[in-house]
Amino acid sequence: MDVDIWAWVGDTQRQLHEAGNTGLAMAIGDVPAQALEGRYAQLDVLAPAIAQQAENLRLPWVEFYARYWHLIGRVGDRAQGTVAIADAEALVEFTKREDVRECPAVPGAVVALAVAQANADGPGYAAERLAALSALDVEPDSLAFAAVAEHYVAALVDAGRVDEAIAHAETAVAALGGAGREASWELGAASARALLAAGRTEDALTALDAATGFKPDDPVAKEHREGVLRALVLATLDRVQESVDALPDLDVVGDHPRVWVEWSHAIRALAGTAQITNTWQLGRVLKQWIDYFAMMGGYRARVELALVAGHLAVARQGLWQARLLADLAESASGELRNPGDVAERIAELRAAADKATALPAPGSEAELVGVFDAADGFNADPERWVGWLAPLSGRDVEATRRHTTTLGFLGYPARGADIYWTMLVESGDIENADPQDVAYLSGLLIEARQDERLEQVAERLPAAQRHLALGRLYTARERWEQAAAEGEAAATAGGGIEAARLWSAAVQQLGDNAKGAGILRDLLDSEEIEQQDVWRMVVMATAAEDWETVRLGAAKIGMPLKSSEGPIEEEMGLVRIILPAPDGSQRQVLSVRTGPATARLALPQPPGMEYNAGDLVVFEPQLLEPIPESPEEQENFVPPFAAVSMLRPGGYTSWFFDGAAPSQADWTEFNDVMAERGWPMWVYSDDNYTVTHPTSGEPLPGVFGWIAVPPDVSPVELDALLDDATERWVHPLAWLDLAKAVDVEVERHERITKEYGL
Repeated sequence: MDVDIWAWVGDTQRQLHEAGNTGLAMAIGDVPAQALEGRYAQLDVLAPAIAQQAENLRLPWVEFYARYWHLIGRVGDRAQGTVAIADAEALVEFTKREDVRECPAVPGAVVALAVAQANADGPGYAAERLAALSALDVEPDSLAFAAVAEHYVAALVDAGRVDEAIAHAETAVAALGGAGREASWELGAASARALLAAGRTEDALTALDAATGFKPDDPVAKEHREGVLRALVLATLDRVQESVDALPDLDVVGDHPRVWVEWSHAIRALAGTAQITNTWQLGRVLKQWIDYFAMMGGYRARVELALVAGHLAVARQGLWQARLLADLAESASGELRNPGDVAERIAELRAAADKATALPAPGSEAELVGVFDAADGFNADPERWVGWLAPLSGRDVEATRRHTTTLGFLGYPARGADIYWTMLVESGDIENADPQDVAYLSGLLIEARQDERLEQVAERLPAAQRHLALGRLYTARERWEQAAAEGEAAATAGGGIEAARLWSAAVQQLGDNAKGAGILRDLLDSEEIEQQDVWRMVVMATAAEDWETVRLGAAKIGMPLKSSEGPIEEEMGLVRIILPAPDGSQRQVLSVRTGPATARLALPQPPGMEYNAGDLVVFEPQLLEPIPESPEEQENFVPPFAAVSMLRPGGYTSWFFDGAAPSQADWTEFNDVMAERGWPMWVYSDDNYTVTHPTSGEPLPGVFGWIAVPPDVSPVELDALLDDATERWVHPLAWLDLAKAVDVEVERHERITKEYGL
């Protein structure tokens, strides 16, 4: 985006503030950070909402801005392909409107479309990308120039024109220098990739070294992206230890689909060395990535990963997996617009699998199930067991159960479902099958997203199993009304505790906590019910304020309560309640536990939150962190729990204070005054916060925070108390928002704010 657009953002925010659209003004300032920092849950909600509001307010540039950053959040780090192309094309069309085309950020839409197309099938869309990018009239003095050049270089590489790509990158860097500007890190990386594709690996490393100090367009991603590319280049040069040192760990790259293919190629190059272990866990992760790109329409990435994963499987003698991956690559290649040499590479993988020798089984066929059950579940290699059990699977029920569930665990549920389908459905004996096998088959079909096959199977099952199978399906697909109906039907047909769990969970999702709790309460004396069922009942009953059922659950669990009727309001110690924040993050709020699943928030929260001190919330009584082992850590441990819902708001209002920190004695007295009245106060500033002395200009220790007052305390009363409590302080405290609300000494608070630089 051009620098002018950022000046426009600032001006637009100011205008929106002045017009009373403060929420929109704040939101547009945060959207780019959401896209670049990976706060996608918030971005996917907020950006469309901004775009809709901007459309309603007839602010087309704001609408474009929101849609653009939402698209970047999808096609950038998340590497969405065909699922994003239509939206990208629509955004390009939007830029052709008379009231949008002059926006300096318009080239960004064309770049975003090129990225989506590259994510789907880089070589297949190379010609379209080159045509669209070359049509942009972007000069070197524009901040869009480097991004356009970067993606033009990438498109040339995908088109097989690597020499032109190298030349274009060099020309673009020179043009930027001539305009007094430096290339972006991303343009430097594109140049390095072009050199690598040309076989000029040493030059690629030199280019990458030269780009290291360049300013990145995406600063959050630079470190791991540079590490992956450097590792690949070094591995190609056979500089193994340096490559391993540069390669980001799996737990780093696992959240960044954009680098998965490059990382996997680096791993393949290093897998034969002692520094990198080629394990079944790696194979499982790669299969998850392959499935991700199937959902996102990343067809080229899916094929590339399947081939890499297949060769890694051959290297560790997982030959069954290599053959399945070759089949997957062949199927996925049908989606490519330009398959190139994919068919030859698939044939190469098949030949490697056929040439390799499988590991011998650890026993005879008659012994295998017993050996499997006796194996160390922590150290056993499930990938090898799939190969060993395969000859028995489909013939021996016990072997089939173990084989197919292990297939599903490793990411191949469709293959497991096929085996069960042949054994149970095509044999015509599904009506008499063991319910355990029906459950296994249902789970595999659901995981493989073969809904029609599951519905077909369900029609042939006895009533309880039929409704359970459909209930599992609808629960997995979050079709709650249908899930509730099937759960109820399964319970009526004798489906037992599983039916009750399914039914109660579905009605809870539909908002009927009382009914959900009642379903489990009816089974409270059953031998089938487990403690987690009782806790689930307690949570739902608490949300419904059915205190009798909560007490029954507490008694079943063995949690003593002091009261015998009415709402449960006891002090059970401090807890940390985890709540959502508007920016998509989470906040930990110190609270007092008042019941088995309730807590009252103890800390004031800034305005804009949906909760505040004094609110009573329902929480899920499952610890989010393990209890520390050492007695010293246990003594200071405050258990964290996830909030479920608001039970009753306390009606508290928060007011901000800010200023120079008083003496310790004055601060202690101030805290005592607030505590005497029961008004929660919390300091949000840290020891590094300073304000400016109004005469000397020297920094002073500062303090800011919030005070929350209950609904029966007026703002006037709080203002008077603050005035009285701080009048003898050396430096005054400011509470400007409160002063404006009560219209008392507003000018004094404005002066304090200005003089102390608050």
